Amino acid sequence: MGTRVDLTGAAESLLDSLVRQHGPVMFHQSGGCCDGSAPMCFPRGEFRVGASDVLLGRVGADTPFWMSADQYEYWKHTHLTVDVVPGRGSGFSLEAPEGVRFLIRSRLLTDAEVAEFADERPRTGAEQLD
Repeated sequence: MGTRVDLTGAAESLLDSLVRQHGPVMFHQSGGCCDGSAPMCFPRGEFRVGASDVLLGRVGADTPFWMSADQYEYWKHTHLTVDVVPGRGSGFSLEAPEGVRFLIRSRLLTDAEVAEFADERPRTGAEQLD
């Protein structure tokens, strides 16, 4: 089965480094203003996932990638790739002190991917997944 979210090599390398420094982490992408549309990386358990947040998948070794329900409705027809670029993002995301920031690159799902995901029921935060 395909995935809805992946990492570039640079993002995977940074994620591995952050996991070594902070232990297990998670991504969350909301639809908020400012950096709210950028993926934020937090120590797992330090960000409370909302009941309607959607688990897009897991990236890296086993890092959950959550998205707010509103964002999911907007992005559900796309494949997301987490990348990393120079510059400061949000001060709350773990990569901020490194002088880089995570960002999303997207493309529309192919017809085959749309068909593959057609019967998928997204998992939500209401299910209290780790």
